[in-house]
Amino acid sequence: MSNKIWGGRFREKPDAIVDQFNASIHFDQRLYAQDIEGSMAHCRMLAKQGIITEEESSSILQALDEIKGEMDQGEFVFDETREDIHSLVEQELVERIGTVGEKLHTGRSRNDQVSLDVRLYVRDAIDRVILLIRDVQNALVDSAERNGEFILPGYTHLQRAQPVLLAHHLLAYYEMMKRDGRRFQENRKRVNVLPLGSAALAGSTFDLDRHAVARELGFAELSGNSMDAVSDRDFVLEFIFNASLLMMHLSRLGEELVIWSSHEFGFVTLPDALSTGSSIMPQKKNPDLPELIRGKTGRVYGHLMGLLTTMKGLPLAYNKDLQEDKEALFDTVDTVVQCLMVTTRLLKEVTFNEKAMADAAKEGYLAATDLADYLVSRGLTFRKAHETVGKMVLSAMEQGKELHQLTLEALQAASPEIGEDVFQWLDPAECVKRRELPGGTGPGAVRKQLEKAREELGS
Repeated sequence: MSNKIWGGRFREKPDAIVDQFNASIHFDQRLYAQDIEGSMAHCRMLAKQGIITEEESSSILQALDEIKGEMDQGEFVFDETREDIHSLVEQELVERIGTVGEKLHTGRSRNDQVSLDVRLYVRDAIDRVILLIRDVQNALVDSAERNGEFILPGYTHLQRAQPVLLAHHLLAYYEMMKRDGRRFQENRKRVNVLPLGSAALAGSTFDLDRHAVARELGFAELSGNSMDAVSDRDFVLEFIFNASLLMMHLSRLGEELVIWSSHEFGFVTLPDALSTGSSIMPQKKNPDLPELIRGKTGRVYGHLMGLLTTMKGLPLAYNKDLQEDKEALFDTVDTVVQCLMVTTRLLKEVTFNEKAMADAAKEGYLAATDLADYLVSRGLTFRKAHETVGKMVLSAMEQGKELHQLTLEALQAASPEIGEDVFQWLDPAECVKRRELPGGTGPGAVRKQLEKAREELGS
């Protein structure tokens, strides 16, 4: 006979290959706190409903508290021959208090138990990720304020386009992070649904008070369908999808730090403490941390596609395939948490090179759009102004000059409408100052963005 908690149906013990292939204890043991928290709430409810006695409940709760305490302190030795964390806790409970421990599972299946554990875990993970996103947002705002007057080229197609404030550039990532935080907050609402009471798939014959358990565990609502409750992993997929978007944003920022720290750009200097060197080239200082953030983004994408593929063909209700959600989820949480912490450190300690950025903003004809706007203000249509400035740029390129290096006579030869005030329109700082529309890169507009960000962050 099998010694498994489900062994009564079987005449033989499972083959060793079944135990090895079927077990999840080596990774799902990290759910121990959630598993015990859910079991304690279930136990209290069983006693309240008169399904077990108060004395039995007290014995179970005391033993569970002791087990959790040992696990919290690292004193508990996890037996990896056990099938999963749920079985391990139950069997450990029975070993400590005898058959009374077997009553804990009344009205409950591992199917709704594991769904509960994962929901508790994801809820905790979301709360932590949201706080870490706010750390990144604060670091972005701090850096924007410290370097508020710095001007650099804004790029499209990785070609110099128009001058912008560095603060404006950094606040673009703040907006990305804000959307990420909101997505996780929405995700939390769909996570915060109690599945316990669904049992294996059909609900329970016992008079369980699901509302009492939901209140104790902080769930906002009960699952509406027992079959859906035990087989739903949408909330995990949504978490990993949100994490994928977040990682994409962190990767884009990491990519810019990599590029900007190169000799070709020289816009930023990464601190020595957050950089590495080469095993053969003594002069090297490598941006490994932002590169790793960029690389780990693909890892999270892979978890999303893997779990979507796992889920796509599953009939109702529970299937063992759902065990595959946990390693993907756990690794996603670990990866995102680490990348957010690293990004915050980088943003706090990176140094921006004002001169290199300012010099770059003076080259590449970044004022061409403003010059076209100037001609429009003098009566030309924008299309005609665009064509005229394009020819002026071509002429300047042939002379090896920037637009502001051309003489007034040369500019007027291209367009008689040009006056002596044109050079104010060719100054990168003036180009920035003209863009004071809400959301623009003008100093006043950026100050308002910063004020709004501080208000949103409560800082």
